[in-house]
Amino acid sequence: MTVPPVEEDVLTAAYDIATMAANFVADRYRQGDHPVEHKPDGSEVTAVDREAEQMVRQAVATRFPEDTVIGEEAGTSGGGGGRRWVVDPIDGTASFVRQVPLFSTLLAVVDEHGPAVGVVSLPALDEVVVAGRGRGCTHNGRTCKVSTVAELDAACVSSSAFDGSWWPRESLLGVLESGARTRTWGDGYGYFLVATGRIEAMVEPELATWDIAPMLTIIPEAGGRVTTWSGSSELAERAGWIASNGKVHDQLLALVGNSDL
Repeated sequence: MTVPPVEEDVLTAAYDIATMAANFVADRYRQGDHPVEHKPDGSEVTAVDREAEQMVRQAVATRFPEDTVIGEEAGTSGGGGGRRWVVDPIDGTASFVRQVPLFSTLLAVVDEHGPAVGVVSLPALDEVVVAGRGRGCTHNGRTCKVSTVAELDAACVSSSAFDGSWWPRESLLGVLESGARTRTWGDGYGYFLVATGRIEAMVEPELATWDIAPMLTIIPEAGGRVTTWSGSSELAERAGWIASNGKVHDQLLALVGNSDL
């Protein structure tokens, strides 16, 4: 069965809504001085996170009242329809509050056919990657593609952290000893680098739905591949993920795929 391209109006709406949220976040970022709270899992959150997510929820409810919205800060809301909008208003709050410009605003749409739209906005850098199923991937309006590097020892691999308390030991050692250059360009920024061909892969031991959902459209539409560590391309609530240019993907899976997470 052929999966149809995402509807143009949904792609346009997702871009518009993500841009609205990103502009709001950029404005607050420039103002600085954001009191930080800590959630039960120890991660940081600010009022800006919550306000930006609420803006997205309201915008989706206005345009698509039957659709469901899933967000990091306020859970699930909406009309309960089959189409889902997944939002992380500030992916990289730790960077946001420290005036490091590598945080992102993430938005995804998942419909009855699967991943449909992905947006990674970089509010402080005024850059955005947008992809629609069957409609390609663009960076600031121009088509973008993953890199062509085919060997892991010539690749650059990133993660939010190469940390033994987060990574399974054998997987961590495998990646670090693979010959690949390793860097910690974390959160949504790392996936932006993969989609635009600057690095070859992003590898994370555990991500929530809102962290990875946009990448399930963006990376394939840019010519790459994205799977869990077990090789599945299905959206999961919590899993380890690899997003790559496709050419080094199996090499990375061989290093991490058999680890207990």
